Amino acid sequence: MQSTYILGVSAFYHDSAAVLIRNGQIIAAAQEERFTRIKHDEAWPTQAIEFCLQEGNITVNELACVAFYDKPLLKFERLLETYIAYAPHGIKSFLKAMPIWLKEKLWTKDIIRKQLDYDGEVLFMEHHLSHAASAFFPSPFDNAAFLTLDGVGEWTTTSYGQGKGNTLSVMGDIHFPHSLGLLYSAITYYCGFRVNSGEYKLMGLAPYGEPKYVNIILDNLVDVKDDGSFRLNLEYFDFPVGLKMTNKKFDDLFGGKARKPEEDIERRHLDIARSIQEVTEEIVMRIAWTVKLETKADNLCLAGGVALNCVANGKLQNSNLFDNIWIQPAAGDAGGSVGAALAAWHIYYNEPRKVSSEKTDGMSGSYLGKQFSDNEIEEYCQAEGASYLRLNEHEIVHKVARLIKEGKVVGWFQGRMEFGPRALGNRSIIGDAQSCKMQKIMNEKIKFRESFRPFAPAVLAENVSEYFEIEGDSPYMLLVAPVSLDKRLDVNEEDAKKKGLDKRQVLRSTIPAVTHVDCSARVQTVNGRYNKIFYRLIKAYQEKSECSVIINTSFNVRGEPIVCTPQDAYECFLRTNMDYLVMENIILSKKEQPFAKVEALHEKIEGFVLD
Repeated sequence: MQSTYILGVSAFYHDSAAVLIRNGQIIAAAQEERFTRIKHDEAWPTQAIEFCLQEGNITVNELACVAFYDKPLLKFERLLETYIAYAPHGIKSFLKAMPIWLKEKLWTKDIIRKQLDYDGEVLFMEHHLSHAASAFFPSPFDNAAFLTLDGVGEWTTTSYGQGKGNTLSVMGDIHFPHSLGLLYSAITYYCGFRVNSGEYKLMGLAPYGEPKYVNIILDNLVDVKDDGSFRLNLEYFDFPVGLKMTNKKFDDLFGGKARKPEEDIERRHLDIARSIQEVTEEIVMRIAWTVKLETKADNLCLAGGVALNCVANGKLQNSNLFDNIWIQPAAGDAGGSVGAALAAWHIYYNEPRKVSSEKTDGMSGSYLGKQFSDNEIEEYCQAEGASYLRLNEHEIVHKVARLIKEGKVVGWFQGRMEFGPRALGNRSIIGDAQSCKMQKIMNEKIKFRESFRPFAPAVLAENVSEYFEIEGDSPYMLLVAPVSLDKRLDVNEEDAKKKGLDKRQVLRSTIPAVTHVDCSARVQTVNGRYNKIFYRLIKAYQEKSECSVIINTSFNVRGEPIVCTPQDAYECFLRTNMDYLVMENIILSKKEQPFAKVEALHEKIEGFVLD
């Protein structure tokens, strides 16, 4: 069979990415930020595309087509109609937006041809079709409902329907400016976090608060119907044409101006975070009920930025409304590149879709990025004058398991880089989940981030129900589940009364480093199908500690993308308080590295500003 290659691309908004598929199979995918080291890089993904073509061992001329993840002309139509509707309000935003549209975004097809030196076919998929395709086509289901929720594509902010075989049928949608993603982002902005980046921080902050503002939100900001459809009260928002997300009326509703990033987090911010999280969960559940009633489907697939809200996902999973739920691991705009390519293959070219008989998905564990050999890593270490030891896999696994048990923090760099926002055991920082000190150590001395942020557990799939109230797999760290009752500790009366951020001080379970203040955790199950060495590591740790859970957090410091290369990993290792770095079968101890190099890299983070 002759191979047909399709390049999928997302760019020019945030999280630019590229994917290469061969005869409908994903063979490479990466975000541009990993190469440029610019978090959420929106630029044309030159290096991600170069990597994908190299991984496929092809040239641009061998592509059947290039598929782009949205329709710029339709998006421009929405912008113009919105500005006209609000005129003259929004003139500053209009003048700021128009130059980049007139210079760049309106000419996306020309940019694609010029950047790639390509004169073949270029296809443009609607944004939410790309999300739906990224949700259904790689899923392990031949027949499933799909639900996509995000900020906004061209006009659509929410869509649902059904996928069968190689077809997608849209059954309902909601249009801009009414958007659950933008509502959540508005609260993110108000609480002092960066839009399109800090929403997960708001989600992590929510359990510290009380849902005191739920009725205020439902009575003033959003009108939610029984079927989950909703409308925003635009009197409180500035985002349709303004330069901010919210306005003075919004400030007055919540008792003060939006928090600035450097300001203290007040109790009301905790309560607002908790309240919008509960409203979001309620809307998602109501829409899911409608999707179930209209599709009668047993399976549900999710994509779009809101699908990264793993707390809402966990509630949906626990509802048993659907027999099975599958969430695209790169649910945001980066994953739109996957959807665009697969939509081109299955819908435009009408190629059939094959579902694995083993009911595995088409994302290969999301291990779709760049990798490096032992020899390449060793050559880098020698060039840097780094002190290292080369072991075999068995020795590495058991040595690192022992180090974790001893309370050491280890940078873990293995195999192909993950695609999507989560580190899943190939570009991870790992540690002891049983340590009551590890959460604080990692937040303050490794990640340089807010102390309220929880860490995720990686757990052997066969043991997951021993530690968490969840059935089945959660390979992509996109489901939050409660810690099992028999792993929780009794909390004394004094600790039980603690409020707000003081809740951090309370020991709640036998795996405290991965237990959030509401006794929940964002779970990653590890079964060894796609990541044998990570599975073997946790297995070795289990043998030494009688515990099947370790901490798994992304290998980066706050404000930077996850590491991509050995250089990225080594520099991150040196300028933090990690104890060891493992890259493939090569292990480095911090104490044995050249002192001058460590000092030089530590100077880089003097006065480090948290975003």
